[in-house]
Amino acid sequence: MTDATATADTSARPHFSDGYKRLVLTLLVVAYTLNFIDRTIISTIGQAIKVDLKISDTQLGLLGGLYFALLYTLLGIPIARLAERFNRVNIIAVSIVIWSGFTALCGTAASFAQLAAYRFGVGVGEAGLSPPAHSLISDYFEPNKRASALAVYSFGIPLGSMFGAVIGGQMLDHFTWRVAFMLVGIPGIIIAILLRMLVKEPPRGHSEPDGHVAPEKAAYSLAKEFSEIGAVIRTLFASWPVLNMVLGMTLVSFAGYGGGQFAPPYFIRAFGLTYGEVGLIVGLVAGISQGVGTLAGGPITDRLGRLGPKWYSLVPAIGVTLAFPFIYLIYTAASWQAAALLLLLPGLFSYVYLGPTFGVVQNMVPAHRRATATAVLLFFVNLIALGGGPPFAGWLIDQFAAFHLANPGDSGLWAAVSHLFAAGGSAFQASCPGGSAPAGAAPDVVAACQGSLVLATRHGIIVSYAVSLWGAFHYFLGSFGLAKAMAKARADRGEA
Repeated sequence: MTDATATADTSARPHFSDGYKRLVLTLLVVAYTLNFIDRTIISTIGQAIKVDLKISDTQLGLLGGLYFALLYTLLGIPIARLAERFNRVNIIAVSIVIWSGFTALCGTAASFAQLAAYRFGVGVGEAGLSPPAHSLISDYFEPNKRASALAVYSFGIPLGSMFGAVIGGQMLDHFTWRVAFMLVGIPGIIIAILLRMLVKEPPRGHSEPDGHVAPEKAAYSLAKEFSEIGAVIRTLFASWPVLNMVLGMTLVSFAGYGGGQFAPPYFIRAFGLTYGEVGLIVGLVAGISQGVGTLAGGPITDRLGRLGPKWYSLVPAIGVTLAFPFIYLIYTAASWQAAALLLLLPGLFSYVYLGPTFGVVQNMVPAHRRATATAVLLFFVNLIALGGGPPFAGWLIDQFAAFHLANPGDSGLWAAVSHLFAAGGSAFQASCPGGSAPAGAAPDVVAACQGSLVLATRHGIIVSYAVSLWGAFHYFLGSFGLAKAMAKARADRGEA
């Protein structure tokens, strides 16, 4: 493409008003909110599923983690490659319909195997949202505003987690976990229709500076597709600072998905609260905290980024580190009131990592690779974090429960960790199926099952969240050389 052509293309680009951009971003946030409601509601209603289907915490973790994440991650890259060539709005709309339908089907499951199959289906649909959505946002918003715009989009994570917890808890107080699944699947159809009607497909590279637009689509070639994916992989994993930011995000997400999966069950098990009460506590208190942290992360780093790109990595490193002491205090608090009050704090710090990380990744690649960059990032992050975090936390709880059941006088965290493999988790499941004593069991057996499960859940959550400190260290490492890496990326695209 010649300079004259590029200039002509730039002048012919459509103009999108700030109000219209806000509308597009709002609709995408609502879609992402529904995405996370359908994805994470299982953490709120999981205790009811566990009791009804008589499953272990490891199985519960698989339902919330690997069984959802496997196809979600595997299909993300092929769908992203379609999004680089075809209408992104259509892809998003169809994806919403698919995941909403499978979410509703989860309510009809009569066994663990059926529920697992439907969770695979939810993952298939949800794979089609974030890669094309990140690409759309990057075409609507300029480079120096992308971290903020992507932080707003990421607000769907705490918002969806909040509504999922509140709605799921209220549903269980009045209906069943099956009804909860069916009802949360319905709104997605409406949002899919609104997106299809109201959101326009912008030209690729629409918001790039100096008229640098995306090249025209070349004829399809399998070799070309692998070449494009390989180029993105090299961008994310061959650059020291970007690699460390990806590792940081993966480990922080691993901790969050794992510990967060069992936060609602902890409040039920430890304090005997109802599902509705837990939904309000975990949903509103933690959701507000996480929402503020998510929204603040983008503008804070965009502002500090004027002092140097290293702050896009340092802000997450500092925030995640400051959050962990509060997490520890939450899960060792003597009352639910104290734990609920402390829930206001961790999200303010830890959730600042989302906007900066997504912003750096989008700014490291040219316009025609942005959906692919998000898909490759989410493939790596979610296969490990979402796929492994909840099952790991559930496995820890099962192991710790077996230890505490066999050693009722030893309630310390270090004792549980140092004897992690002393008793298999199946021993607890055999003695306390579904986490409860068998019907007609003696009072001391009932107390032993309940007490060991409470201690195990507390310790499993704390150990899971401790992984986030490892992630914070990688974010710190990522600050070294980030300015040079981002400058090289701009130069490679021919930007000033």
